[in-house]
Amino acid sequence: MSGAAAGWLQVGLLVVALAVVHKPLGDWTARVFTSPAHWRAEKLVYRAVGVDPGSDQRWPVYLRSVLAVSVVGVLLLYLLQRVQGLLPLDNGMAPVEPSSAWNTAVSFVTNTNWQGYAGESTMGHLVQMAGLAVQNFVSAAVGLAVLAALVRGFVRQGTDRLGNAWVDITRSITRLLLPLAVVATVVMVLGGVVQNLHSGTDVTTLAGGSQFVPGGPVASQEAIKELGTNGGGFFNANSAHPFEGPTAWVSLFQVFLLLVIPFSLPRTFGRMVGDRKQGFAILGVMATLATISLTLMTVFQARAGGAATQLAGGALEGQEVRFGGPLSSLFATATTLTSTGAINTQHDSLTPLGGMVALFNMMLGEVAPGGVGSGLYGMLVLAVVAVFVAGLMVGRTPEYLGKKLGRREMTLASLYILTTPTIVLVGTAVAIGTAAGRAGMLNDGPHGLTEVLYAFTSAGNNNGSAFGGLSADTTFYNTALGLAMALGRFVPIVLVVALAGRLAEQGRTPVTAGTFPTHRPLFAGLLTAVVLVVVGLTYFPVLALGPLAEGLS
Repeated sequence: MSGAAAGWLQVGLLVVALAVVHKPLGDWTARVFTSPAHWRAEKLVYRAVGVDPGSDQRWPVYLRSVLAVSVVGVLLLYLLQRVQGLLPLDNGMAPVEPSSAWNTAVSFVTNTNWQGYAGESTMGHLVQMAGLAVQNFVSAAVGLAVLAALVRGFVRQGTDRLGNAWVDITRSITRLLLPLAVVATVVMVLGGVVQNLHSGTDVTTLAGGSQFVPGGPVASQEAIKELGTNGGGFFNANSAHPFEGPTAWVSLFQVFLLLVIPFSLPRTFGRMVGDRKQGFAILGVMATLATISLTLMTVFQARAGGAATQLAGGALEGQEVRFGGPLSSLFATATTLTSTGAINTQHDSLTPLGGMVALFNMMLGEVAPGGVGSGLYGMLVLAVVAVFVAGLMVGRTPEYLGKKLGRREMTLASLYILTTPTIVLVGTAVAIGTAAGRAGMLNDGPHGLTEVLYAFTSAGNNNGSAFGGLSADTTFYNTALGLAMALGRFVPIVLVVALAGRLAEQGRTPVTAGTFPTHRPLFAGLLTAVVLVVVGLTYFPVLALGPLAEGLS
């Protein structure tokens, strides 16, 4: 079978699998956030943290609860890394250097999972399991909780109550993430992904030499890193490592895992607001953007310039050549569209225009379909902007799902849209403009700019993938990227929860002949245009100086 045919088959299988689980998983997730019953295990958690699961929190209290979970997570993960040498299952690893420990703690708590270190030579098994893997669950659950709060803002009327953050976070783990992760772990173990507590094994190579091959609880961490759109990897080579991605079907299964929850959440949204057509409209926009992105990435990687590349059948440097170029393009597209950051190919080796597509995916705000929870709440904020634009066109007060969008609502939505570009562009400018930032650049010219831009885009959008030509494990980049990750995660969360509170306080405006229908193709097209135009106008100048200039040279 040719590479192109194999690529189409992989995409087809992926689409079918996502379609099969879309309805049952979306409906189940809706029940997770609407069921009045508490499981016995969940009640034990509430009792342990001293919260009343029956209390309905005002939006400022809900926000403080979400932020408190994250702040405590940063402190605990930082501490685990700093005392690693005193812990069991440390595998002889020394305590993690302070700036790297700070960067890693913020990275995993913010669902970014940026790694400036080599996992197998830096982290012991206990830190991997009790620190990194735990935050893979918690950070994904926080994203789902914020989404639930925003959807309740559209549903509820005349109240400032958004639910209970502790309940939403706990249920996201116990009823959704943990069961799916257990199943996914078993599947990957059957597929050959390593799962043990061994420090490693000395093996004899084909050349007769000796090599130490590390082991560890890889499959369990791999499962939740993909399901929670966390990213990162147990090994430095990430999903290209034969212990993380041993076969083509396991690699494709990982792509399925990182897409399955985000592409099911529009169904959850439709069920919770009582109009499934609203969910279909959002899903259509996500699928359209994802299709455009995958098509462009595949074309740019297969038809790269240069005689050698053409003779090879496409750009092969840094690709997952074991399973073919199309799977590399699919993985790179999916991971940058979902704020995952897991990779099975070296993104620094993508063609200039292919790398630009990966960059642009993140610059979209990762809303097609985006991270677990964060992708949909980002798309809903853009939907608010799209409705506002439509209202300006016809001279009518904009409404979305029966809620009027006035000055305060639009201020919050506008600040949300401006936050990440500000973080990305200011961070890139500071890095390029300082000696400490330039010291980590192994390349100059457009490609060097792209490497730095990619790093701050990845950090600010909580993605975690990287262009490998940047030496980011320095005090400057550990500190700067850590700040970018924290601001890129928590400032938008503050704005989204505040917007949810504003919406919940309103009554419901009845539908009239002048109401702009937001479940039809016209709205889906408008929303798609808003996503592309907002990003294009914001980032086009720096893209023109970086990957576009390199690609056209």
